[in-house]
Amino acid sequence: MSVLVVVEHDRGTLSPATLEALAAARSIDTDVHALTLGAAADAAAAELAAHGAGTVHQVHHDLLADYGPEAWGEAVAQAVRALQPSAVLACGTDRGNEVMAQAAARLDLPFVANCNEITTGDTWTIVRVRWGGSLLEQCTLTASTKLVSVSHHVFEAAEAPAAGAVQSLSVDLDPSLARTVVAERVERAAGVTLATAPLVVGGGRGVGSAEAFAPLEELAGLLGGVVGCSRAVTNNGWRNHTDQVGQTGTRIAPDLYMACGISGAIQHWVGAMASKKILAINTDTEANMVTKADYAVIGDLHKVIPAIIDEVRRRKGG
Repeated sequence: MSVLVVVEHDRGTLSPATLEALAAARSIDTDVHALTLGAAADAAAAELAAHGAGTVHQVHHDLLADYGPEAWGEAVAQAVRALQPSAVLACGTDRGNEVMAQAAARLDLPFVANCNEITTGDTWTIVRVRWGGSLLEQCTLTASTKLVSVSHHVFEAAEAPAAGAVQSLSVDLDPSLARTVVAERVERAAGVTLATAPLVVGGGRGVGSAEAFAPLEELAGLLGGVVGCSRAVTNNGWRNHTDQVGQTGTRIAPDLYMACGISGAIQHWVGAMASKKILAINTDTEANMVTKADYAVIGDLHKVIPAIIDEVRRRKGG
């Protein structure tokens, strides 16, 4: 058995999610391969080897200069036909699931997304996340090549040095595949990101306005974290979608998530549930976020947040 991991990257910058997928692959078999798409990802070979990739297959093509789900999906499909792995893994990010779905359709194979547990054999038994995180489903997978994405933040990335032999792999991509490509990017400020921050201060509809996020920004800055938000906030135009935590936003796993004025709809909970600890600040004792949080402060966030800021500054001597 060999396991091929589809490497997720953004113009050469390796996604930490890929290292989680490599950890999951190592739990399945010791013969782990990595597949990089586009010349920009070539530099990732050493890091992939450090995390268990015995062979790194590099695909170069003009259509892979930037991300496009159709071109990436077809490249993965052709790689599977050429390499004949027993299984193909990606991380269950938006991009990982999109590419795997494209590849599965082109290979006419089943694809199981967002898996938490995998038990191998002739038939795989898998526990996967369904219904936006409200249901764990046990299923079986029988296929000549198993196509799976693993839930983000479930498998912990860890180094496991391997040979990392680099091999080139040729693909033939039709120019029509370029019809779906990245059209626009919003640059974030340098530093910690929403996906990697040790602390996230999230704001929901209860914050009230774009301007009212200023205290949340101040608190996050004092604690070395970043600000996130709910979908209601982005729908109101108070913050950019890049700040959204949730099923259709970013899935976070900080040491502490401070959810301020957030009701905790299931779509938001899916993005936040990997947090090690959650503190909810809300006036509604029955809010979903309050009932699921590790800690809760029942009160007006516009009074609670300034009080926390004052206490943090006092303890810092400022």
